Formats: sequence, C-alpha cells, structure tokens
Amino acid sequence: MRIAYLDCFAGISGDMFLGAFVDAGLDPAILHQATAALNLNATLKIEKVDRSGISSTKVHVYEGAKLAEQPNVPSPEDDSSNHQQTHTHQHLPKTQHQHKTGHAHTHPHEDEHAPEHTHGRSLTVIRDLINAAPLAPAVKQTAIRAFELLGASEAKIHNVPIEKIHFHEVGAVDAIVDIVAASAGIHALAVDKWHCSPINVGGGMVDCAHGRFPVPAPATADLLRGLPTYSAHIEKELVTPTGAALIRVLAPTFGPQPAMRVHQIGYGAGTRNPKDFPNVLRLSIGESDESITRTASTENDTDTVAVLETALDDLSPQLLAHVAERALATGALDVMLTPVIMKKGRPGTLLTVLCNPSEIAALQQLVLRETSTLGLRIRLDRRACLDRSHASVDTPYGPIRIKIGALDQQEYNAAPEFEDCRTAAAKHNVPVKIVQQAAIAAYRR
Repeated sequence: MRIAYLDCFAGISGDMFLGAFVDAGLDPAILHQATAALNLNATLKIEKVDRSGISSTKVHVYEGAKLAEQPNVPSPEDDSSNHQQTHTHQHLPKTQHQHKTGHAHTHPHEDEHAPEHTHGRSLTVIRDLINAAPLAPAVKQTAIRAFELLGASEAKIHNVPIEKIHFHEVGAVDAIVDIVAASAGIHALAVDKWHCSPINVGGGMVDCAHGRFPVPAPATADLLRGLPTYSAHIEKELVTPTGAALIRVLAPTFGPQPAMRVHQIGYGAGTRNPKDFPNVLRLSIGESDESITRTASTENDTDTVAVLETALDDLSPQLLAHVAERALATGALDVMLTPVIMKKGRPGTLLTVLCNPSEIAALQQLVLRETSTLGLRIRLDRRACLDRSHASVDTPYGPIRIKIGALDQQEYNAAPEFEDCRTAAAKHNVPVKIVQQAAIAAYRR
C-alpha cells in the first residue's frame, strides 16, 4: 500500500505543501495546470532555496507580474533575503479572521501608505470559481471541502451564518491557488493512506483585527481542534489556515512514522528563514512494510473509528439533510440516516456519524448545535479495511478511474469512480450506467 508521512516539526502551510510535493518528485506541470485552470491570471514560480542548511523547494504564487503573497516587514531574527509572508500583521492585519462579513476595520494608527484592502470573496464565489475550472471532479471536491472547513471555523468564531463570511487572506489569489494546486497534487500522488506527526504551531502572539491573540490564531486553532499539536522552538506563527484546512481534508493518522519503505523525500520551504531552525515541511512517500506491520500485531489489520449516534423524532427532513452535508464537510467519513420507530410509536431517524477519533469534538459540537437532540452516544469501534488503490482505464467516454480493494495483494473489489462516470456521461449525453459498464469491461480486459 502506498503511504505518505508528513513531518510537521515546523508547522504547515499551503506553499509548504506545494514545495514538498515538487521536491518529492511530483511533476510541476500538475500544479501549473491547476493554477492556470482557475483563470485568475496567476502563475507559479518554483525555485530551490536554503533553509538553515536544508535544500528545499519554495513555490511562489504570482498574480500577473506581481508576487501574490502579502509582503511582510522582516524580523531581526530572520536570516533571509526573501521576506514575503503569507500572513502579515503590520499596520492593517490580514489574518483570515480579520473580517466577518466583508467590511474593513480601520485603525487610527494605520500607515497611510498601507495597500487598499478590498472586500473578500464569499464561499459561494469561491465554490463557483472552482466548479467552473476544468479540473477533475475529485480535485474540485477536495478544494471546496477545504474552503467549507475554513468557512465553518470563521462562522463559528464570529457567530454569523457561513453564507455571510467573506474570506480576505484565504480568499486572495495566492491562498486559492495554494489550496486548489495542493488538491491537484494530493490526487496526483495517489497515496492510499496519509500519516502525520503532531503539529508544531509555534508560539508568541499574533495581531488580529480585534486585538492580540496567542498563536495559533482563532480560526486556525478551531481548524486544529482535536488534532495533536504542540508549541516549541520558535516564537512565530507556524501554521496557516490553509495548511490547517488541508490537513483536515487529508484526515491522516497521527503519530510517529509508521513502518514503511521510503522511496521519495521532499522538503517544502516556508517563507521565513529563521536562524538555526529549518522552516520546512518534510514529506516521505513509500510503501507500507507489510513484513513488519503484519507480524507486529494482528490488530494492525484493523483501525479505530468513532461512531456518534442519536435518534431524532422532531427534526424536519430538510434539516437532517443539512446536518448530514455539514458533517461530511467537517470531516466525517460517512453519515447514515436510518428510519426507526421510537417511543410512543413515533417514526424517527437514527443519525449515525462515522469519523476518525480526532474529529469527535468537532462533530459532536455540530450535532448538538444543529439538531434538536439533548445528547448522543459516542463509541470507538474496530474496523477492518481493504487496502485501496486506483487504476485508470480508457473508455469510449474518456479515462475513468477504478477503485480497487485488496487484501494480502489479492483483489476483492473493483468499481469505477461514480463522479468520473457521471461527468463523462453528461459530456457524452449517455446514461451513467453505460459509462460504468464500459469502465468495468475495460478494466477486466
């Protein structure tokens, strides 16, 4: 099984993701094509840089001829000629949580020469932008989910509906490119299982529109809720909201590096270059070492999944559908709505949410907030999963991905990706089942 391990000892950000992908051998054309597909007049510049003696890859986003990242005044302890910073906290703070509904906050002490701050993009605008791009459905889905997670955190912090949130820093061109290109890279790597170290959030204080907050900033802290984090080594903000959202989307298993045979290693550079602290994200890609993992313990054939359940007899079907959609956007692995008969003969619905244990707190809060329940049951179950991989087959309707399930290298299941089939069916004006049958036939050949 192809697995990957993210070592977040220096935090994580969107550009660090992109740099690590390229440094580990991903074809840069994949990132360039995803960027061009957005039609934002954006391009990427990829270069080798030094971070405290570590050769790593830095990815810059340009909007036209200008660097899209916001400039930052260099800190005395930074030893670098490149001081562009995704987050800037000088004069007019540009953190992701600065504005609630698109109205700029001004301050008497602002530099009169500070750049004009324009209204940000709403979630609807960003979703439409991504959906209109000629990208694979899976790439669109991953990118949109990242923005939905960002929007949910913003809405919670500012206590406003998600539709009223206007993204500023994370709605800018560089952040949109970071998330969409990273989504393209994630799917191109075709990793079956992601793993991640605990995340170093850095330390110190960050200036926000409503005062000074300890690192991590509010929205980033909410995105990291339930994940293993720590603060060490440096008094800087190390985790950006885009990095936190992408980690959420990946839903990795956290802990030390698993037993694996590493084939590729990549270092993605952050913008800062502090002395004696390599500001890089390390990505290791390889194969799980079955000879070690299968003899270590029979429990390695299973993993742990959290189950959240509650029965409801006074909630409308519209709200139930909304809760199911929000749960998936928040990180649920699956959501089920089962008809049941409750006390006094009342018809009701059993809401069941499956998730990684790290997502329990966020999903528990969602269910308690969005439904009429007064409580829910939470348990940890063991589950056995087939090893998953993908293959692509050529059909008369274009390439279709096949999801393959195997155990001990013996294939048990193979099924075409439904979204690929639906997209191809719409393009060629044929029934979806015809595309599915063509894909299976091509795979069996």
